[in-house]
Amino acid sequence: MSPIIETQKLTHIYSKGTPFEHLALDGVDFSVDPGEFVAVIGQTGSGKSTLIQHLNGLLQPDSGKVLFNGQDIWSSKAFNNSIRFKVGLVFQYPEYQLFEETVFKDISFGPRNMGLSPSEIEERVYEAAGFVGLTEDQLAKSPFDLSGGGKRRAAIAGVIAMRPEVLILDEPTAGLDPMGSRNLMENIRAYHRENNAAVILVTHNMEEAARQANRLTVLSGGKIVMDGTPEKVFDNMEALEKMRLDTPEITQVFSCLRRMGFDVPQSVYTVEQAKSVLLDGKWGLGNA
Repeated sequence: MSPIIETQKLTHIYSKGTPFEHLALDGVDFSVDPGEFVAVIGQTGSGKSTLIQHLNGLLQPDSGKVLFNGQDIWSSKAFNNSIRFKVGLVFQYPEYQLFEETVFKDISFGPRNMGLSPSEIEERVYEAAGFVGLTEDQLAKSPFDLSGGGKRRAAIAGVIAMRPEVLILDEPTAGLDPMGSRNLMENIRAYHRENNAAVILVTHNMEEAARQANRLTVLSGGKIVMDGTPEKVFDNMEALEKMRLDTPEITQVFSCLRRMGFDVPQSVYTVEQAKSVLLDGKWGLGNA
């Protein structure tokens, strides 16, 4: 299977040629296949946000390439402009991007710019609203009258309404309560599942990364230092800790159990997996 989005030797330098010059990305090779769900993790300053802003053409590489379905996104102005609709990027705190009179108009902004007919725009607005859990009554309101979580949903719906083949989310659950976070990620999962879209999730939340993604990519110092399944990545606890990244708390609990002499699996990184282990009597945890 060929990647839907790919970078080749991607390098980006901020404030080039000044005393503040900073190498943000250093020859990064990164790819995502159609339908894949990838979490990008790393400390602040690791290069996560710089990477994702290259994927839909907001930033241009100093060297290297960004390919969409094998074509350089900077190969022509027309193709570069079209990438905004194919690769949807939801910034952290996207509610600050809301600006229209009604939620309906805000969600329809992208489809309108795609030149779609009024009926197609309406269909996409209602479809996107359904994915994120907005009601018809909320669509008629000002986006500024919604709750914090409602604003977040409206902003994400505005990107989903363009039906991007790649959906990128930068800390989408930041500032939300646990229930709001869980519901929002379920909505994003529904879009991923029903459209076979590739999803790239940028997050500091290790539990969220482990629960949602099929693959984790770890950045540090502008380079990819780990890439693989959650099981493979979280098996390197010491290396993650050196980068000031925590493994999920439940993984740390099971690591402690192993040190206490319980022959439990090493690769437990979600609460659901822990529950399954605890209910399985063969691990001898009944009297722990």
